[in-house]
Amino acid sequence: MATPSEKNFEDYKRAETKALQIVKEMQATSAKKTDIELALLVALFELHKRELAPAHIAKIVQGHLNELVPFYSRGPEAN
Repeated sequence: MATPSEKNFEDYKRAETKALQIVKEMQATSAKKTDIELALLVALFELHKRELAPAHIAKIVQGHLNELVPFYSRGPEAN
């Protein structure tokens, strides 16, 4: 039986897989990376807009980015 932490990670990995699938579909729709980036950011604001102020949503996004930068800075062979 999975621990709550393992279950949370499994849920995250399913969501990540779906998000990466959506990015591939978006790339098939538009070659413009800026359009895709902006659309994904809008989706994040839409996800939280009923509960949080826009400035708070931006802080959440920035916090996630700060966590991801070191992971991706290690290089593709480490990821």
